[in-house]
Amino acid sequence: MNKQSWSFRVMVRYAVFQVPEIFLLVLVLILIKQWVDVPVWFAWGLTGLWVIKDMILFPFVWRAYDMDSAEVGNCMVGTQGVTKDRLAPSGYIRIRGELWKAEVTGNDPPIDSGQLVRVQGISGLKLFVQADDA
Repeated sequence: MNKQSWSFRVMVRYAVFQVPEIFLLVLVLILIKQWVDVPVWFAWGLTGLWVIKDMILFPFVWRAYDMDSAEVGNCMVGTQGVTKDRLAPSGYIRIRGELWKAEVTGNDPPIDSGQLVRVQGISGLKLFVQADDA
């Protein structure tokens, strides 16, 4: 199994996505300070704990921020689905309960509704499939 680790780019992407929530926390603390006497050490401590929370969670969620990973773009390749419409050459298929726009690959013949297909490729939100005889 290929164990991949995070890169500097993934860490920066994660950190940039955490900036708005920290900004919102600081803004809420400033607004609360208007009505309640909040000690400065409490505000800094809460902000620090928030940053530490994000650092602790990073090893568990970093894959969601790794958009350059080959697994992200090709996770549908090899997946089996069922045609909802006749694919001549395009139509819709159902994979894991979701409908996807699909097109028959190459010069393959049309595939009737209700037939099993296997994903061979992907381009944007369109899947390229061929009949699965399994």
